[in-house]
Amino acid sequence: MLADAGIDVVIFDVTNQITYRDDYRALLRVWAEMRRLGNRTPQVAFLTPFWDPGKVVRELWRDLYSTGLHRDLWFQWDGKPLLLADPALLAEKQENAKQNTPVELQPGHTLGQSFTADRTFAAVAVRMPTWHTADAAVTLTLRREGPGGERVYADRFHRVGDNDWVRLRLPSAAAAGRYYLEASEPDGRVGWWSHSEDTFARGEAFADAQPAKGDRTLRLEWADGDARPMLDFFTFRKPQPDYFAGQTQQDMWSWLEVHPQHIFTNSLGEKEQMSVGVGQIAVNGRLGSMSEPGALGRSFHRGATDTRPDAVRLGLNVTEQWSRALQEDPQFIFVTGWNEWIAGRFKEFNGIKRPVMFVDQFDQEHSRDIEPMRGGHGDDYYYQLASYVRRFKGARPIPTLRSQPIRIDGAFPDWRDVTPEFRDTVGDPMRREHRGWDSNVVYRNTTGRNDIIAAKTSWDTTTVCFYARTREPLTPANGSNWMVLFLDLDANVATGWLGYDVVINRIGPGVVERNDGGKFAWTRLGEVEWRMAGNELELGVPWRVLGVTATASSPARIDFKWADNCLAAGDWTDFTLNGDTAPNDRFNFSARR
Repeated sequence: MLADAGIDVVIFDVTNQITYRDDYRALLRVWAEMRRLGNRTPQVAFLTPFWDPGKVVRELWRDLYSTGLHRDLWFQWDGKPLLLADPALLAEKQENAKQNTPVELQPGHTLGQSFTADRTFAAVAVRMPTWHTADAAVTLTLRREGPGGERVYADRFHRVGDNDWVRLRLPSAAAAGRYYLEASEPDGRVGWWSHSEDTFARGEAFADAQPAKGDRTLRLEWADGDARPMLDFFTFRKPQPDYFAGQTQQDMWSWLEVHPQHIFTNSLGEKEQMSVGVGQIAVNGRLGSMSEPGALGRSFHRGATDTRPDAVRLGLNVTEQWSRALQEDPQFIFVTGWNEWIAGRFKEFNGIKRPVMFVDQFDQEHSRDIEPMRGGHGDDYYYQLASYVRRFKGARPIPTLRSQPIRIDGAFPDWRDVTPEFRDTVGDPMRREHRGWDSNVVYRNTTGRNDIIAAKTSWDTTTVCFYARTREPLTPANGSNWMVLFLDLDANVATGWLGYDVVINRIGPGVVERNDGGKFAWTRLGEVEWRMAGNELELGVPWRVLGVTATASSPARIDFKWADNCLAAGDWTDFTLNGDTAPNDRFNFSARR
C-alpha cells in the first residue's frame, strides 16, 4: 500500500528510547523478500529521541547499520543513510560553556578564539546569540596557530538560531595542535557568547584579530571517540520537537507542525523539508494531549474545528497542510503518520493533569493514522495521501492502448504485442494467522489463492477482450468469486458499485452482470466466451452485451480490475483484506485509446 501510494521512505518513531528491533527487522525481512520478487517497497530511516538520542543511536548502529543488514533498504540523503538525530548530542567532546556577555559581531569586523587541542578533532562549535531575531547568518573559519595562520576550513551558516551551538564540521579530522576560530561576515544580528574573565586556559579571545579580554564559548568534538564512526556514517538532521518554533539552526527537520508549517532549509539555503500532519497534539499554542479540549484533530482548519458530523472523513486539517507544502515545494515532505501503534494513557503530561490523558491518540477525530480502518473514515485518508503524493512527485500519463486481433481459444501468442501490460504485486495473497495482544484473540484470513501478476485488454468495434496471468497455475474454475473481472465502462466512480458498472465471473465463470443502483446488487446479462490454460486466462465480451456502442474512437477509456476470492462483505474492505486484486485495493488499471 505504501509503495502504491508513492512513499519513498518510512521513518520509524523511536523517540521513546525503544528501537523496536524485532519489529523493524521483521518488516525489513518482508520488504527484502518483496524486492527479491521484483516488487517496489519504501526504504527506512529513524526518528530518534529529541534531547537524548545516544542510547537509541548506538543500538541502531549495533543492531542494523554497522552490520550492513538490508543495506539496500536504508534511505539515503546527501549520499549517506539519513538519521534524524542531533549529532552534537552524540560526540565525545570538550567545551567551554561559561558565558556572561553576548558580544555582537559587527559588519566588517571579526571575533575569534584561539585554542589548543591535545587530540584530533572532527568539529568545533560556538554558541551564538541572535537576540531573538531570525535569518541571521555568519561565516566560521578555522586557522592554524592564530589569526594569520593557514586556513584549514570555512563554512557559511544561515538561519542561526538564538543561543544555538553553531557547528563547523571538518571534511577530515584535524590533528592535535594550536588553532584559531574566527567569526566574520554577519548578516542580520548575530554574536558570540563570551565571558568577561579568563575561563579557558587553552586559549584567548580576539576581536579584529587582536587579543581581547576574557574568553569565548567553544566546543571541540574529538575524532577518536566511540561515536566517530556513527558521525561519519550518517547524514544527520536534527529533529525539531516544537510544533510552533520552526527552524532554529542548520540541518534541522520538522516532524509535525501547526499550520502554516515552516520551511526548513539546508546549508545552501534551499527549501529542503516541510512536514504535513493529519492532526497535531497542540492545545492553545502549546504541546498538549489529544484528549484535551482544544486539541487539533482531523477536522481542524482555518483556525477552528469543523463541527459537521461527517467532517472527520474530509481530511480538512491535512488538506490545509498539504496545500501549504505544495505551494512551497520543498525537496522532502515528512507526513505524520501511517500508524501510531500505541495509545499511551498518562496521569500527567507536559504539566497538565486530567482524569484521562491520552497523548497521541484518543478517538477517531483526535488521532493521526492514515492507515485504513474498518468503519469510520475507512480508506479515505489513504487515497487522499496517494492523491497528494502524486501532485507533489508527479505521475505518468495513462498509457495509450495498442490492440491486436484476439481469438478466445486458450492460446495466448496473440496477446504478445498488446500493450500496455499492467503489472501487480507478486506474492501478495497471503494466508494469515497471528494472535492479538490478548492471546485468546487470533486473526485468521486464509482467502489468499491465485496471485494475479499481470493483465491486458484489447478491443475493436465488436468485442473487448481481457487477459490475466498468475504467478502459479490457476486453481480450478469452480463456484463463485473465482477470477472476477470488474469493469468501469464510463471511467466514472460516481456510477455503479465503487464505480463498477459490470462484473464478470462473480457467480460463475463467464457470467456477465450489470450493477443495479450503485449498491452491491447485480442483474445477469448473459454469458461470454472464456478460456484458461496453465497460469493464463482470457475472455471476450461483445460490446452489445455491455450495452455499449463502439466505434473506432469510442469508448475512449475503460477502467478495469481483476479480483480472486475477495468478495465477502460487499464493500471496499474486500479488496484490501481478502484474496488478491490487480491492481491492489481500490486502484484500477486504466486503458485509453
